[in-house]
Amino acid sequence: MLKLIKAQVASLTGTGIDFLTTIVSVEFFNFWYVTANIAGNILGGITNFTLGRIWVFQARGEKVHLQAFKYIIVWIGNIALNTSGVYALTHYMSLSYIYSKVIVSVIVGIGWNYFLQKYFVFK
Repeated sequence: MLKLIKAQVASLTGTGIDFLTTIVSVEFFNFWYVTANIAGNILGGITNFTLGRIWVFQARGEKVHLQAFKYIIVWIGNIALNTSGVYALTHYMSLSYIYSKVIVSVIVGIGWNYFLQKYFVFK
C-alpha cells in the first residue's frame, strides 16, 4: 500500500510539472495546446521516471539505460493516449484544454502508467 501511495505522490509531482509546462506554454508563449501538452508530458515524464526509479520502486539494481528504455516504451503510449484524449475532448466536446487534460491524466495515470511502471519498468 505504501508503494501505491508513493507512486501517486511521484505521479502528482510529475503531473504538476506537466500541467505547469502546458499552461505556461499556452498562456504565456501562445503554443498550440497539443504541442504544449506534449512538452508538458515530456518534462513530467522525466520527473516521474526519476522519482519512480529512486524513491517509489527503489529500482537502482537494474541499469538505468534499460529502465529508461522500458519507460520510454510505456511513455510513448502515455503521450499518445494523453495527446489524443486531450485533443478529442477539447476539439470535439469543446472542453477547455485544462479540463480535458485533468480528465485524461487521471484515466491514463491510473489505467496505464501505474501498472506498467510497477510490473514492466521497475519490476
